[in-house]
Amino acid sequence: MTYQQALDWLNGTQFTGIKLGLENTRLLLAGVGNPERHLRFIHVAGTNGKGSVCAMLAACLQASGYKTGLYTSPHLIDFRERIRVDEIMISQVETAAGLTRLRDATAEWDHQPTFFELSTALALDHFERSGCDVVLLETGMGGRLDSTNVVTPLVSVITPIAMDHMLWLGDDIAKIAAEKAGIIKPGIPVVSSPQQAPAKQVLRARADECGSSIRFVDEPYLAEVALDGGHQLLNATLAVAALKESGLSCDAEAIAKGLAAVKWPARFQRLGDRIIIDGAHNEHSVDALVSTWNEVFGDERACIVFGALKDKNYASMLQTLEKIGHRFLFVPVRSERSETPAALGALASLPSDEFHELRAALTAALADTPRVLIAGSLFLCGEALGILDERGQLRPL
Repeated sequence: MTYQQALDWLNGTQFTGIKLGLENTRLLLAGVGNPERHLRFIHVAGTNGKGSVCAMLAACLQASGYKTGLYTSPHLIDFRERIRVDEIMISQVETAAGLTRLRDATAEWDHQPTFFELSTALALDHFERSGCDVVLLETGMGGRLDSTNVVTPLVSVITPIAMDHMLWLGDDIAKIAAEKAGIIKPGIPVVSSPQQAPAKQVLRARADECGSSIRFVDEPYLAEVALDGGHQLLNATLAVAALKESGLSCDAEAIAKGLAAVKWPARFQRLGDRIIIDGAHNEHSVDALVSTWNEVFGDERACIVFGALKDKNYASMLQTLEKIGHRFLFVPVRSERSETPAALGALASLPSDEFHELRAALTAALADTPRVLIAGSLFLCGEALGILDERGQLRPL
């Protein structure tokens, strides 16, 4: 297959739905030589901050001289963002070749593998072929039945657990924590962010069951971190703790260098002087976004371009964002699960307008006077990054 044919085939597998479980992933990996058996991993689960922690770990390990694989999701603009070696995305040629191998290996399967199962197998195959020293592996949605949970890592990492993906993971914190805790393996150390009491209890119980040590880290990192926000200082502490538990050689100088230079798009990302893009898409992450806004911009108010998926608690998100908002511009998200701008607008207490597409909303926002905040969905942030340049100006059509 060509790259585009391979991508079309992969995207077509999204219609097979979500099939939780590890059997398909194990079969896929066996078909490409079980790369997971030949790699070292740091495995990261949680609700918020997984990508930031993985990016921090990758930056520190690269600064220490390790060839580092990074597997995250979702992507913002290009599928290949999900699979990187030392910040370099998997090539189109390698993507096409890898997906062709997987397509041929699964042609006779009764139930075709899912998009995420195939992406995971492609990533691990690529990391082994690239000779990675260590891989930072982010779970997709849960943990226990997540496709990434076929590995035995050096350390298991749990970021803050909050209410999200309740349809699949459970309707309270304890149930969601039990799914996240599924990445904890016998005898493998665990480090965790501070957690709500029910989540902390579940994580401790799982660690005890596995005979694994667990440490909750709650002191913010005290040196420079390139990502804005107090929550990122806690994420940095978690990353440092994970490195220490992993047994990998990464000295204080390399850690400081990595954290001072780490990049992670759509996390309070600034474009020019006026545009802020943040992928906050649940109540916990919106709380962090508002706190960061206040830290950076004080009492300034934002023109907020907002879109969300139907399965998110966007009513609560909007209520929190109103604390820093001057005006809402509601837009659809490029997803079949998108909530309508009209439904969002019906909940707004601030002045608001509804738009059928993002470019029109951004044009209106840039004509306004305050800073512009784009939030509510990583899908929306990805679309915005495709429309805006690094100066925060609209790209030509």
